[in-house]
Amino acid sequence: MNYEGLIIGIATFLIIGVFHPIVIKAEYYFGVRCWWVFMIAGIAGLAGSLFVDGTILSTLLGVFAFSSFWSIGELFEQRERVRKGWFPKREK
Repeated sequence: MNYEGLIIGIATFLIIGVFHPIVIKAEYYFGVRCWWVFMIAGIAGLAGSLFVDGTILSTLLGVFAFSSFWSIGELFEQRERVRKGWFPKREK
């Protein structure tokens, strides 16, 4: 049996699921000025996916990279959701 697809699918689901609360917390504590952290993480994941051997690890690094890139946009969207009152605003 080939379990690679199952492993990649489950891990992708978990990676995407972990990024959701990270974006919410990052926007809450740092605002959108932390977007560059997601950019650096994405570039590192992308580079890792190009140079690492093994299908599973390379694929998961790619998923991590593009989840990081996607999170940059979500960070700005989260700011709008907070502005609309859908999420709590941090009082400074």
